[in-house]
Parts: sequence; C-alpha cells; structure tokens
Amino acid sequence: MVIAVSTVIFALRSGEAESDHDPARPGLWLPLVRRIRPPFEGQWALPGGPLRRDEDLEAAAARTLQATTALEPSYLEQLYAFGTLDRAPASASERVVSIVYWALVDSEEATRAAETENVHWFSADDLPDLAFDHDVIIEYALWRLRNKVEYARIAHAFLGDTFTLAQLREVHEAILGRTLDPANFRRQIEAGNTIVPTGKRVTGTSYRPPKLYRYNQAIEPVDRGPLGSSARRRPSSDGAEASAGPPDSAG
Repeated sequence: MVIAVSTVIFALRSGEAESDHDPARPGLWLPLVRRIRPPFEGQWALPGGPLRRDEDLEAAAARTLQATTALEPSYLEQLYAFGTLDRAPASASERVVSIVYWALVDSEEATRAAETENVHWFSADDLPDLAFDHDVIIEYALWRLRNKVEYARIAHAFLGDTFTLAQLREVHEAILGRTLDPANFRRQIEAGNTIVPTGKRVTGTSYRPPKLYRYNQAIEPVDRGPLGSSARRRPSSDGAEASAGPPDSAG
C-alpha cells in the first residue's frame, strides 16, 4: 500500500469580464497538474506524491506543493484521508491512500505560482475531468471552506494585512458563491470581534474613503488545538525544485 499526500490550494482570482459594465467578480480558483505517467496519464490532478519515510505529513504536503507549483502558503491544514477501494483503477499495482491537505493563498501569491503546460489554474466552478477521486476531494474541501468561513478567521488568508469591509465581504461572497447584504454583513462581522479598525482610511479615492481594518491578532485564524504550537518542518532544499508534473504517480 502506498501512502500519498495531496493538497487542494484555493486562491481568489478574477475571470474574464462579461462586459465593461459588468466587471468580473473574484472567484475560487485552484492549480492542477497534468499527470505524466499511468494511471490516468494526461488527466489533471491535485499536486501530490508519495510520503517519504523520513518526513512528516505536513512537510510532505509542503514539499510536493512547492515542487509542482512553487507555492509556499502560510496556511496549510490537514483536510481528510481518502482511501476507498475504488479510487484507483483495477489495473493499479498497489492500493493508494491519500492524506489530503488544503492551503489558501492570496491573489498576489497566486500570481507567483508556476504555470506551465502541465500546471494550470482552473475555476472551482469549471473543472476538467480529474484523475482518481480528486473531484470528490475538491468538493469536500469546498464544503469545509464554506463552513469555516462562517465562524473562523479563514478569510484572512485571502487578504492583506489591512482591508476594507467591502473587500472582506467580497471574499465571503466568492467563497459562499452568493451575494451578501452589506448592512447585515457589517453587523455580523463587527459583532464577532474578529476585526478591529486601524484608524486609517483608503487613500487616493475621489469619494469618501472607506475605513481600513485588520484582524484581531489575539484570535487565531483557525483553532488547531495542541497541534497549533507545533513548528512546521519545511521541505529540504533537495526537494524544492519545480517539476512539469506530479513528483510521481501516487494519487
């Protein structure tokens, strides 16, 4: 049996605008890699690869992610373990169990991701046919993200250090896939005590500049319990080179 580690990476990106009067709204996008060997050769899949004997799970997730996309997200959390009997073709020589992580990156970091013939960004609403059960994995990751954004500081991963309420609402709308009432959103966010005003406003606007906020640093982005204090082990330099496809054939 092979233990593999895969990662779902979400970023906010804008698609093509329908018209000058209807600009494109940000949506959830994720990078996929084209498999370069069987099984599912030529199909798109999540970044990942087998777990090495000398590395932790999170280190493996960071290594394979950096190797395929050049991304090093600050937010990386274990999502779930996938190991149904039918997740690989019957012709596969070994059973593969995948430990899946998910990562969130802001728009600026997403632009630094390696994009080649075998690494490409796709809208979460318009995915190609995927290898293994990666469509199920992405669907589960979306469900978790949409649930967490209601009560955790998870939207912070998509924003800069400071932001307006409109920008924060835009993140929530992109994740939830629906429009939110600005007044109700303001009341809910301010009542949650997760953000605090900076005392500053946006500069360079021709209208009344909106206030800038930051997240309350006393509240963690997500409660990871005892694991939150564990130092992450970064991948060694020998595994950091980018590749044109998945590091190997694990799912």
